[in-house]
Amino acid sequence: MFTDSHCHLTFPELAAQLPQIRQAMAQAQVTRALCICTTLEEFETVHALALSYDNFWATVGVHPDNEGVTEPTLNDLIELGRRPRVVGIGETGLDYFRLGARSVADMEWQRERFRTHIRAARQLGKPLVIHTRSASEDTLALLREEGEDGSAGSAGGVFHCFTESQQVARTALDLGFYISFSGILTFKNAHDLHLVASLVPLNRVLIETDSPYLAPVPYRGKTNNPSYVPWVAKQLAHLRNCPVELIAQATSDNFERLFKGTKLDKTL
Repeated sequence: MFTDSHCHLTFPELAAQLPQIRQAMAQAQVTRALCICTTLEEFETVHALALSYDNFWATVGVHPDNEGVTEPTLNDLIELGRRPRVVGIGETGLDYFRLGARSVADMEWQRERFRTHIRAARQLGKPLVIHTRSASEDTLALLREEGEDGSAGSAGGVFHCFTESQQVARTALDLGFYISFSGILTFKNAHDLHLVASLVPLNRVLIETDSPYLAPVPYRGKTNNPSYVPWVAKQLAHLRNCPVELIAQATSDNFERLFKGTKLDKTL
């Protein structure tokens, strides 16, 4: 019924609890999850989950915040992106939130990493999983520069854990991207995000946990996991004044449409 389009099940907070998490997912009717890669060092472990369970899939990518890790080459991403059950490129993007003493100009290494991911996605014909924080203008500009304008040949993808403005959402949609909402949508003070969520077309919305982070209300402050994604769907249904079953079906259909090869032969 529900699909978690973005989780980190290999992170230490969750890795040792996988049997319990899968049981909780089944009880919550969460039938699928996309396991997100954030470093090349992590990839084999993430990929193993996708190979081991018929309702898990994987991505390959290096998160923009990660420094001191193996820098991905175009060939790395293409080779790993061709592996079975790898359905997306990322988590990738730009993050200027923790610049510290650095300037935006100093983050060229991050922009080059993002370009490499975009080029790999375009060559593979697989969608991008985009992280952007305090960097939406440059994120959108780089996508355009690399040809991501929604036309034929575009990789497309999703802006995950969306927290940006209505204008950024509109521009991302115009470029052919989907918008994914996390547990932040359930927070009482997320008024601007509530408005965005009510405006994004239903055929372009995804839901996610970004677990182990950002647990939704009523679990806020606790370790998140994919079994909590129905709470995001319930909030989205409330904001759009529609049944939660409609949100579950639409977001799952959207997940299948964006991430090719994720249609379930059977449920949990």
